[in-house]
Amino acid sequence: MKSLGKTIVLIMLIIIMALGGLLWFNYLGFIRMNSIFAPVYKLMGKDPQTSTTATSSKPITADLDQDRINKQIEALDIRREEYDRREEEIIKKEQLNDQIAAELASREKSQEEREKTFNQTVKQYDDKNVNIEQIAANLNGMRPQAAVDILLAFDDQVVIDVLRKVEEIAKRTGTASMGSYWLSLMPPERAAEIQRKMLSKPESLN
Repeated sequence: MKSLGKTIVLIMLIIIMALGGLLWFNYLGFIRMNSIFAPVYKLMGKDPQTSTTATSSKPITADLDQDRINKQIEALDIRREEYDRREEEIIKKEQLNDQIAAELASREKSQEEREKTFNQTVKQYDDKNVNIEQIAANLNGMRPQAAVDILLAFDDQVVIDVLRKVEEIAKRTGTASMGSYWLSLMPPERAAEIQRKMLSKPESLN
């Protein structure tokens, strides 16, 4: 009899535990037995999990996903704005570099033109200097009056350049200069004008 009583007690405990487990699983929404356990829930003052409450996490998950997507879109917008700003800065730097390059090219061209002009001037001076020295050498080998007649046919600046070259040759060779004598053979007014210009004007390239 005792063995039978223990068996009955164990069976009842198993049934109670099974019913308790079913009651708990139904409350959590894992199984659907609300029609059976509804009176029990009312006595306990509890509401079992329904399909609506069981799936209520879906809108929350959807909101989290949408919030994550919105943040990613915002980050992409910020990155795009940063790229646009960098691109604008690069364009401005390129424009500045182009402007500087154009200015340097213009300066280089101006410098080349100045050098070309200077070289031409030097060449003209060298050619003229050679010509003046040749004229002075030729006049030194002529009779004084013949040399004066030739000088009177030149303009004043050429006469001045020849007279100075004659003085230079005389100093270089250690001989007497014919410049003063030629001036004495010229008409007084022309000789005075040439001497005035020689005193008032330095040596010229013209």
